[in-house]
Amino acid sequence: MTLNRRDVTTRLLAGMAWTGFAGAAAGLPRKLLAATQQGLAAGREVLVALPGKVALRRLTERPPNFETPLEYFRSVLTPNEAFFVRYHHAVIPEIAAEDFRLEIGGPAAERSLSLSLADLRRDFPATEIVAVCQCSGNRRGLFEPPVAGLQWGHGAMGNARWRGVRLADLLQRAGLKSSAVEISFDAADAPPLEGTPDFIKSLPLVKALHPDTLIAYEMNGAPLPVPNGFPLRVVVPGWTATYWLKHVNRISALDASEKNFWMTSAYRMPRQLFPLVERFPGQETAERAPVTEIAVNSLITSMERDGTLRAGRSALSGIAWDAGRGIDRVELSFDRGASWRRCELGEDLGPYSFRIWRSDWPTLAGDLHEVWARAANKAGQSQVETPIANPSGYQHNAYHRVRVEAQS
Repeated sequence: MTLNRRDVTTRLLAGMAWTGFAGAAAGLPRKLLAATQQGLAAGREVLVALPGKVALRRLTERPPNFETPLEYFRSVLTPNEAFFVRYHHAVIPEIAAEDFRLEIGGPAAERSLSLSLADLRRDFPATEIVAVCQCSGNRRGLFEPPVAGLQWGHGAMGNARWRGVRLADLLQRAGLKSSAVEISFDAADAPPLEGTPDFIKSLPLVKALHPDTLIAYEMNGAPLPVPNGFPLRVVVPGWTATYWLKHVNRISALDASEKNFWMTSAYRMPRQLFPLVERFPGQETAERAPVTEIAVNSLITSMERDGTLRAGRSALSGIAWDAGRGIDRVELSFDRGASWRRCELGEDLGPYSFRIWRSDWPTLAGDLHEVWARAANKAGQSQVETPIANPSGYQHNAYHRVRVEAQS
C-alpha cells in the first residue's frame, strides 16, 4: 500500500521510542539551537545517544538534527551508528518494509510503476558505490560573522558504501517521454503543520540518468538505519545531501522544472561566487543558482581530546574529499602558508569517497604553532584560505586550522 501522510500513525522515528522528542514543546528547537550556538562558540558540545546511534552532537531535537563527532572520521568509512542525522520535518512515519511501495510516474513517464522492496532487489541489478553524503551547510557554524541556520561544525557529513539500484534503470522501466526535463522525489516524512512546504527535490535529467545515481536500500552492508532513510533513499554522489532524500516513496518524471519552495527559494547561493562544474541550468536565474556539487575539502582528524595536536606524539592525519574529480594532493603548512608539505594519500575507494592522508611531523622550534591543511583535486580546484561569505552559509571549504603544541 502507499503511505498516506494524513492517515499514517506517525512516530518520530520508525519502531523507536525517541525519548524527549514527542513531548518537545513548539519553542524548544529555538532554545536548543541558541544553546548549541553558545556551546559551539565556547568549544562545548551537547552529546546525545539516540537509539541505534553513538553519542552525537545535538543541534535540534524536533526535527532531529545531530552531528557526527570528529573522531569517527579517522577511518575512511563512517560507521552507521555514528552517521549524522538531518531532517527538515519532524513527522517521520513508521514504515513496515513488507507494506512499502515506491511509486514511479509523472507527466513525462510512459507508464506508472508501483514497486515493493522485494521487486527492487529481485528485478533490478544491484550496484554499490562509496560516496560522501554532506549537508550543504556543513561548517556553517564556523562562519565569521555568523549566518542564520543550523550551526553545524565539521560533522554534518559521512562516507558510506551505498547499495541499491540505478535510478536510470527504474526510469528506463517506466519509460521517459522526449519532453522529460527533470526527475523529482517526494518522501514519507512530512511537516507537522498544514501549509508548510513539502520537502520535494528534483534533479536535472542528465544527473538523474548518471549511472552513479542510486536508489539505495543498504548502507555499509546493512539495511539503511531509520534516521538515515529506511527503507530507501536517493544517493547522488558528488552533490550535496539536499538531493539525497530519505524515505523516498515517489519518483516523478517532469516535463517542466519543479517550482516548489525547496527548489526555487531554499538551497540557493549567489551564482557568481561559486563557479560550478556540474550545474542545474533549469533552476538557475541571472543572480542565483542551486547548490549542487560538493566543494573540495580536507579535515585534520587526529587531534587530542582537547582539540589540539601535540607534535611528535599525536598522529598527523586526516581526510580529503570533493565532488568526484578525485583528490590530487593534500598539503600542510606550519608557517601560516609561507611553505607547504605534501602528504601521503591512503587507499582510494573511488572518486566520491573520503581519502585518508598522512604526514610526518617536521621539526618545530618553539612551543605553540598552527597547522593548516588544504586539498586540491584533479580538475584543478582547491580549498580557499578563507570561506566564501554567502547569506546561507553554504560550501564552507576554507583551510582547516588546528593548534599545535610542541613537546619539550
